Amino acid sequence: RVKVEDAHTVIYGYAAGLDMTRRDLQLVARDKGRPWDLGKDIEEGSVCSEIMPMEGVVIENGAIALEVNGDTQQSSNVDKLIWNIREIIADLSLFYHLQPGDLIYTGTPEGVGAVLPGDRITGRVEGVAEVALQVGPAE
Repeated sequence: RVKVEDAHTVIYGYAAGLDMTRRDLQLVARDKGRPWDLGKDIEEGSVCSEIMPMEGVVIENGAIALEVNGDTQQSSNVDKLIWNIREIIADLSLFYHLQPGDLIYTGTPEGVGAVLPGDRITGRVEGVAEVALQVGPAE
């Protein structure tokens, strides 16, 4: 288990990532009182940029943004996350054995919305990286 004050010891680096959700599946599960797993566990539903090595660094401030087709949909700051980086790591370590290579997605600011096939999505984390993708056709 990792204590909040020791969280920096398990950080290798940072990346910009997009973790998509199938709201249609998530909402059906929610309405039936079931787990939302299927809405999050989707093939090719998560991407990330190259990892920028920043060993032992805890990012406490920095812009995070998401654009869809060039229009800003989300714009916030790391300091506005519900739980800070240290707290996220400590909490996850209560339930999982964190291992080198594990990726932790921190969550998103307000402004989530639907995307459509053909949409171009770009996510940015200030001082870290940018990741972009084009939404493919539904299968």
